Amino acid sequence: MITLPQLLDNAKCFETVRALRWPDKVSCPHCSSEAIIKQGKDDTQPERQRYSCKACRRKFDDLTGTIFAGHHQPLKIWVLCLYFMGLNLSNAQIARELDLNEADVQQMTRQLRSGIVSKRPAVVLEGEVECDEVYVVAGHKGQPETVKKRPKRST
Repeated sequence: MITLPQLLDNAKCFETVRALRWPDKVSCPHCSSEAIIKQGKDDTQPERQRYSCKACRRKFDDLTGTIFAGHHQPLKIWVLCLYFMGLNLSNAQIARELDLNEADVQQMTRQLRSGIVSKRPAVVLEGEVECDEVYVVAGHKGQPETVKKRPKRST
């Protein structure tokens, strides 16, 4: 039986990340310099390009500074998890599809959601902005007669 992870190519995932992250030219995630040297490929993931920055002399790779960095799951699993989240599948369904532990999928989806929210641009209001009023009655402020204690009833 063929599963979805077998159909997805890790090399294509890395190409896509590079194209989205650096549409014009690779730049250092630490200092934003474009003076970059390619430093070979990763030993465990040959599709993952390593770089060295001439300006700050720090090393980085395709995933440095992204929500995909520092995890043991291959990039294609993260991409599939993101795809399944877009289909509104539950964590249990995603775990079955990817043949992963449900707790691992829970952690992955939590991290993906927080990464998406943190990258969302701030809302900027421009032009004429309208806001409706809200009136909430939270007591008898300004109406001392209604607050006065009533005399106790005699039994």
